[in-house]
Amino acid sequence: MSDPSKVIHVRNVGHEISENDLLQLFQPFGVITKLVMLRAKNQALLQMQDVPSSVKALQFYSNVQPSIRGRNVYVQFSSHQELTTMDQNAQGRGDEPNRILLVTIHHMLYPITVDVLQQVFSPHGFVEKIVTFQKSAGFQALIQYQVQQSAVSARNSLQGRNIYDGCCQLDIQFSNLDELQVNLNNERSRDFTDPNPPSEQKGKSSQQRYGDIYPFQGSGAHAGGFPQMGNTEAIAAAFAGGLPPGISGTNDRCTILVSNLNSDRINGDKLFNLCSLYGNIVRIKILRNKPDHALVQMGDGFQAELAVHFLKGAMLFGKRLEVNFSKHANITTGPDTHDYSNSNLNRFNRNAAKNYRYCCSPTKMIHLSSLPHDVTEAEIVAHLEEHGPIINSKLFEMNGKQQALVLFEKEEQATEALVWKNATSLGSSTIRISFSQLQSI
Repeated sequence: MSDPSKVIHVRNVGHEISENDLLQLFQPFGVITKLVMLRAKNQALLQMQDVPSSVKALQFYSNVQPSIRGRNVYVQFSSHQELTTMDQNAQGRGDEPNRILLVTIHHMLYPITVDVLQQVFSPHGFVEKIVTFQKSAGFQALIQYQVQQSAVSARNSLQGRNIYDGCCQLDIQFSNLDELQVNLNNERSRDFTDPNPPSEQKGKSSQQRYGDIYPFQGSGAHAGGFPQMGNTEAIAAAFAGGLPPGISGTNDRCTILVSNLNSDRINGDKLFNLCSLYGNIVRIKILRNKPDHALVQMGDGFQAELAVHFLKGAMLFGKRLEVNFSKHANITTGPDTHDYSNSNLNRFNRNAAKNYRYCCSPTKMIHLSSLPHDVTEAEIVAHLEEHGPIINSKLFEMNGKQQALVLFEKEEQATEALVWKNATSLGSSTIRISFSQLQSI
């Protein structure tokens, strides 16, 4: 084990874990002076103000397993005694200018194609080639300009900005490559200097182009973008760049066991509102002999895996949920069983690919849709404020439909608002609520 150090090494830092999540984990033990996210390695380096603070943190977490958004993280002293500028640049290729840029896209709520990237980067100079790929750091692209000054201009102008408002954030470094090799022209790679390159014979892309998409989660933008499709095709369309870390896609168990529920406040409909964010619900059964346990049968194994992954450790009604796969293959009908197989509130019968992309752990922000056309922001706040302090809200219109974002003080309050108020009436409409991955309004 390394000697005590001000610097703490954190492992298993998934893509859903933010810098703020890590700060909240260690701030109780002292002042944090530096934080470096090593996205490519799913790791982070965090420097406390002094060694006693870091010792106190690691002593505490030697007895308590640290967990963020349901994911266990692992901590130890770093071999570094101090974080340097070189350490802070370790997640990129460096600052030596080059005409080729390495671009990592964080919080990618919408598909990013070569066409999108070409429209974003071409205002700064002629883009010769683009190659996209999926790495552990997330979706990445190499963008080759004709001249180095164009790459420098693009990096200076675009670093840290979002392609769409609130998501698809650009993290831009200079690459150490001298020339990109493009073998095919398709949605993943393109050579703009060759008028007759090999290309894949495919139909017109279903991917949206830059400027076509409104950024807010669940906004319904391009609702017809994905036709009705089988689950395999929907998953492929949603996760073309690769499944989220921690999701294998190979699970075939459809039923999950949710335990440590608040038996005085939970019921089948509230559990449906929560679990239906991750897939269609077939049946729910709250166990008569263990009223803080419930079985939830999802539409298929992939949807069950999403629910287990994103809901494990979530707080609801003062209880931290335990979510695991059940030994039961399905739930049989009976007097204690709630059947939702024909419910029109199941979200994945239409636009499944879009809904898969919005799957995330509970957040402080919720998104409301299917609102009355004449609804006011004050009416929305009044409808939800009993569940906790509302920090901010925004009412907006998209494709002629009213939608809203509401930011609560705590994740648990947002979760409670969702399970209570999804599918309730507001004016003349039955509203829909989901979590948003946006950090602020």
